[in-house]
Amino acid sequence: MSAAMDAREAGRRVDAVLDRLAATGDRQACEAAEELVRVLMDFYGAGLARIVERLGAGPVSRMLGDDLVASLLALHDLHPEDVDARIARALATLHEPVEPLGFDAATGVLRIRPAATGGGCGCGGTDAVRRAAEDALAGIAPEVTAVEAEPAPPQPALLQIGRRPHAPARVP
Repeated sequence: MSAAMDAREAGRRVDAVLDRLAATGDRQACEAAEELVRVLMDFYGAGLARIVERLGAGPVSRMLGDDLVASLLALHDLHPEDVDARIARALATLHEPVEPLGFDAATGVLRIRPAATGGGCGCGGTDAVRRAAEDALAGIAPEVTAVEAEPAPPQPALLQIGRRPHAPARVP
């Protein structure tokens, strides 16, 4: 695996290999391959857990800036931040601010919408916001398996405040 590979790319590659194997129709081979992936994940997860335990919180926290390390810790449920904190941190990196509407841990679905800031033009639409959020969340919050983006809330009407028309002066 190259140093540039991230968790999302590794997941895509594993899925592609498993899909190619499934296309052969050999069910036993598919089951064996899936078991192999699970066994290796468990093995590497146990090793990472031992490393985290022996290093302690300080050194581990300093490594969280490395996206690969952070994604591996999150993947093996070893990340010191909970999923809500990681979701918030990932969404804070987006160019357009978004508002999280809720995360359903049972389904892995995160609902978001563009924030009502009045500053953005909203030109990208909900698909662009959804894709940007998926990319930001990929490595840091693997619990999020899907992102649903709702339209931005309507902006309040602009109230024009001006001066009254100049009234003619009264003559006594």
